[in-house]
Amino acid sequence: MAVSISRRRSKPYRKQEAKQSYFHFSAIYNFLSRISVALFLLILIYLWCSFSTIITGNIVHVCFSSSRKLHSLYCLSAGTHPSFEIPTSTNNHSFLAPRIFEGNNATEPVKFSVGSNLVTSNNGRYDEEVANAVKVVEEHLKVHRSWRSNRTNAESCSGEGIYVYDLPSKFNKDLVGQCSKMIPWQDFCSYLSNDGFGKAIIANNKFGKGWYQTHQYSLELIFHSRILKHPCRVYNENEAKIFYVPFYGGLDVLRWHFKNVSNDVKDGLSLELVNWLQRQRPWKRNEGKDHVLVLGKISWDFRRTNNSESPWGTRLLELEKMQNPIKILIERQPWHANDIGVPHPTYFHPSSDNDIISWQLKIIRSNRKSFVSFAGAARSDAEDSIRRILIDQCSSNGRCKFLNCSSAKCNEAESIIDVFVESEFCLQPPGDSPTRKSVFDSLISGCIPVLFDPFTAYYQYPWHLPEDHDKYSVFIDKKEVKEKNLNVVERLSNVSSRERENMRRYIVYELLPGLVYADHNALLYKFQDAFAITINNLLLRGTRLAT
Repeated sequence: MAVSISRRRSKPYRKQEAKQSYFHFSAIYNFLSRISVALFLLILIYLWCSFSTIITGNIVHVCFSSSRKLHSLYCLSAGTHPSFEIPTSTNNHSFLAPRIFEGNNATEPVKFSVGSNLVTSNNGRYDEEVANAVKVVEEHLKVHRSWRSNRTNAESCSGEGIYVYDLPSKFNKDLVGQCSKMIPWQDFCSYLSNDGFGKAIIANNKFGKGWYQTHQYSLELIFHSRILKHPCRVYNENEAKIFYVPFYGGLDVLRWHFKNVSNDVKDGLSLELVNWLQRQRPWKRNEGKDHVLVLGKISWDFRRTNNSESPWGTRLLELEKMQNPIKILIERQPWHANDIGVPHPTYFHPSSDNDIISWQLKIIRSNRKSFVSFAGAARSDAEDSIRRILIDQCSSNGRCKFLNCSSAKCNEAESIIDVFVESEFCLQPPGDSPTRKSVFDSLISGCIPVLFDPFTAYYQYPWHLPEDHDKYSVFIDKKEVKEKNLNVVERLSNVSSRERENMRRYIVYELLPGLVYADHNALLYKFQDAFAITINNLLLRGTRLAT
């Protein structure tokens, strides 16, 4: 028989022991909790500074600081990476309303990747159609180039008038008034000051005159301010060849992106604009063919379709009545003939010819310490991105300088321009979309851009960049980098110093003046800036349309 010996202590002793244990435990708990609370607060502060999480509908946006996407954060969210859906050709090769390739299952669009001159699909039977689609893009660009004007700034308007619609303020000024609520983590208003130039860079400015903290989405304000002062502006609609519609559609898109609202709300102002335009006599006369809209975001942001998986953007450019007008954008939809790409706004806005000449002399003489540079961040959410490969190659090579935009202040002009001015080549892989503001930052710095996708520049800017892209850039197919492990720095070493010098001189002396948007009150006599080139070409097209 087993004997059980009780080890229980007396009740008073147990109470005393419990009190002592509780006292020790309480002291330790209070000490640790204070440390934990302090540590937790530090972590919260760090996370608050590093990223924000915003929920719109059923979409979660995780936003990391120091991105160039919105000059503060890089957001992983639905709709930020438009994939090209190459349209099939029609009998008359009209691609103004492109259709989507469909496989055996009509509900599943077949997506294609577009390389340099070789275009392949995930199904060989479509290769010919895809090649034809790219050919149509090139035909559109050929038409756009035929509108290039030889007009100079000094010439009179000679009957070529620009009529500026006096839109109700809800289509422009009232949108600017909402700037403080557009981006949840920052006051966007500073970027819209000075008619879209942003704050002037004055203190310790080593670049010279005319530098501002300009946002890449400020095109609408810049054009509106300049066109109001244009010498060809007329106040009689019967004297006009083109009609400018000052709708700030990009700001309209931006104000709803981080809010949980329906598509009907997002599209409301666009539909109101169309209704307003349809009541105007000039619109009725030519069905909007001589009308121009300047939109400060990429074309895809205005092409949300009814069957789109993403709630991003508006349907403005998908509306039937919006097919005839010319749309000026920082990134065009390649298969829409009436989309025309113009340079992203840079930080440089010269007031005179001398401002441009001084900057040209500065960068042509610059000591380029880095052979190659890359300013950007990885895009881990994008399957086709080669950024991580480029970052790894650059970081492991002493001839390449990497500016990490996930941690560095890439939204500041000095950070970017300092790197580019001291570099021979600047790597420009696609980011949130094929085009990059950084391409133009590198060009105005005299740094030769290295492109990996023809849609980044070659199929975008027929009025501001030459058809012969070898004059100003180096092309390396991104498939070679991704599939063949091509070393980009080694490939660039094959470009001789004489070739580099010739390209740089062409960029600095031939291209640079036409890539910047001059000051609103600028007096340029020797040069035409990006705005003047655009307006002169639009006037030529308007004159031809009227004859």
